[in-house]
Amino acid sequence: MTKSCKRRTVFVLIDGLGDVNIACIENQTPLAYAKTPNLDSLAANGVCGLMDPVQVGLACGSDTAHLSIFGFDPRVYYRGRGAFETMGSGLHMDVGDIGFKCNFALYDPDTGIVLKRRADREFGTWGRSLCDYLSEHIELCDFPRHKVTFQYATEHRCGVRIQGPGLSDEISDTDPLKDNLPLKTSVPLTFSTEAQQTAILVNQLSKAIHEALEAHPLIIERRKRGLTYTNIVLFRGCGRRIEVTSFREKYGLRAFAIAPTKIIAGLTLCLGMQLVHVSGATGDYNTDLLSKARTCVEWMKKEDYDFGFVHIKAVDDTGHDGWLQGKCMFLEKIDEMIHVLIQELEDYCVNLVVTGDHSTPVTRKDHSLQPVPFVLCPLPFGSLSAVWQQEKVTSFSEIDAGFGLLGRFTGDQVMSIIQYFATDRNRSQQTHSNE
Repeated sequence: MTKSCKRRTVFVLIDGLGDVNIACIENQTPLAYAKTPNLDSLAANGVCGLMDPVQVGLACGSDTAHLSIFGFDPRVYYRGRGAFETMGSGLHMDVGDIGFKCNFALYDPDTGIVLKRRADREFGTWGRSLCDYLSEHIELCDFPRHKVTFQYATEHRCGVRIQGPGLSDEISDTDPLKDNLPLKTSVPLTFSTEAQQTAILVNQLSKAIHEALEAHPLIIERRKRGLTYTNIVLFRGCGRRIEVTSFREKYGLRAFAIAPTKIIAGLTLCLGMQLVHVSGATGDYNTDLLSKARTCVEWMKKEDYDFGFVHIKAVDDTGHDGWLQGKCMFLEKIDEMIHVLIQELEDYCVNLVVTGDHSTPVTRKDHSLQPVPFVLCPLPFGSLSAVWQQEKVTSFSEIDAGFGLLGRFTGDQVMSIIQYFATDRNRSQQTHSNE
């Protein structure tokens, strides 16, 4: 690198970035088809590769992928996504509490079928007050020593915290994970008394929520008017707060995170990152990406932080919704955001990293096992040491990144790559001269 300095890092993670070739867009992926000149510039001036977030051949979740990418083995530390969602939505969790990642959904009590797992992506505009209502009115007669709190997250999602004695996170979900399947009954996953009692509690809670929502004036009115409504909350990912070494203790890096998506916000809080709230950043289709970029720049210019993490959710939503045009559109919006970061940070000795946490093909509408493209580019352009300038990648896509000099690697190697390229010019050249 031409500039001798300890380089800081801005890490932009695009949730659900990867995809597959699609016939109607010239047999390209949405990323290859979209017009992304700034991402392409990063690829042309940086180093690229393909990343399997957890391991080759695994269609992972966002939470396990993020843990792996940050260097915390999910096989060791993962305790369910519920605690991340609950903490990210703003509820503190103490030792012994359990949390859930939940959806407001539509349920047919006559058949026992969950008709729609997601009540409405615009649920926040009409239904978020239901969380306060449920927190105030839900009581479980068989569990008088337990308290249940609901906290709105984003779109149709909420976090649920249960406090009280003898709770276990070793229970199954009530969420069937697909539309038009029966509501599940939570069952204990171990023979412990705690797991058995917690499963009973959750099933009673599910029934109580259904009864409360069916009788709520807002729901009654929306049903009369033929509007979308909700009458059940689906529970999944029961978990406790993970106990890990902080990100700063592990890497010596002072980190902040811009992550309005609650599950990712909660995960970064568990790692001890400073969570930054951004005006207009919603974690859905309405999010203000440029506001995220400007806030990231502002925090990096303070020079109080070595590592800035920016999470973008909307692309993953387009994959789950099967919205091809939307995925291409949001990738182009992200490219505009990348342009702001490139322009504003070129004089601040920053490495800009862009990748995804998994693939969410629009044709599949779910996570899949394809690796995701990865790029690390020192700013300003032209700062890369000569040995790495041999790379000939000129576009940022799933295919092109595969020709990068980083090759194919797993998520647990990402932080090592970031730390390697944070070294100054002399160390970088010396390291390569001995290989």
